[in-house]
Amino acid sequence: MNAHASKILMIRPVQFGFNEETAGSNSFQNKAAEAAEQIQQNALEEFDAFAQKLRDAGIDVELFSDTPLPYTPDSIFPNNWISFHSNTIVLYPMLAENRRFERRQDIISRFSDSVTTMIDLSENERKNIYLEGTGSIVFDYENRIAFANLSARTNKTLLSELCFRLNYRPVAFKAVDLAGADIYHTNVLMCIGKKFAVLCSECIPDAEERKLLISEIERTGREIIFISYAQMNSFAGNMYELFNDKKESIIVMSEQAYKALTKEQVTRLEKYGSILHSPLYTIEKHGGGSARCMIADVRWQPAGFIDDVFEFVSDVFL
Repeated sequence: MNAHASKILMIRPVQFGFNEETAGSNSFQNKAAEAAEQIQQNALEEFDAFAQKLRDAGIDVELFSDTPLPYTPDSIFPNNWISFHSNTIVLYPMLAENRRFERRQDIISRFSDSVTTMIDLSENERKNIYLEGTGSIVFDYENRIAFANLSARTNKTLLSELCFRLNYRPVAFKAVDLAGADIYHTNVLMCIGKKFAVLCSECIPDAEERKLLISEIERTGREIIFISYAQMNSFAGNMYELFNDKKESIIVMSEQAYKALTKEQVTRLEKYGSILHSPLYTIEKHGGGSARCMIADVRWQPAGFIDDVFEFVSDVFL
């Protein structure tokens, strides 16, 4: 499939801050003594600068503003509650109760019409079953593979169900931080670009799972750029490839992530696209998420594009 210009959804924060409800499963969050108003102001400045950089690079950014009520401190991360696949929108079940209010009908309506297929998985919240969008799942759109690190926020059975409905093949594994706790989302440890992948393989303790995951990525022909635990903790795994209005590759990440990379890693990435980085220190520190988490990729089927014929293979898990 040829690259096509990206359109992304971003949510401008109004009450960004440390979310007590998510902190138990997100070790990347840090509570600090700054006043709530200062944290919000700093996050807003980071957000606006990042969104402007994306637009200046030729990315189509569709901005929505959060609302003061209900209270949604993590609304800046819309990729967890919605994803787009050709003419299909998927809505996801969220672990934290205050994150469930992020699902907004006005946003859904903006991107849907009479031919849009809706897959609403949010009812699984009543059964305490969660799958948090492209935080939980790193999609290989070209090869129809769904990579997912299993955790309290990523349910294996629901992953399988979604993959069946979207005609994807699930590849599930287990990853942990240095303390042995589950890593909350897959997109902090790996990124799948068109011709490259970024992966923190160190955090997958089972040698066989690690070997099979690497093999799955290599079979797609991508070059894997391995990152360390320390680099992952600086959000170097939380990058994302977009394509601008000239169909040029733009590899998006935070300034912290960029500074954590070695010169050799930067050189390897730059073979595949231009790197765009922006300071997101407040958002990363208090929200536990970074550049990729702030982007919901509106991946509508380009005009004239026909999906390759795909014969669904039985669910395969590592």
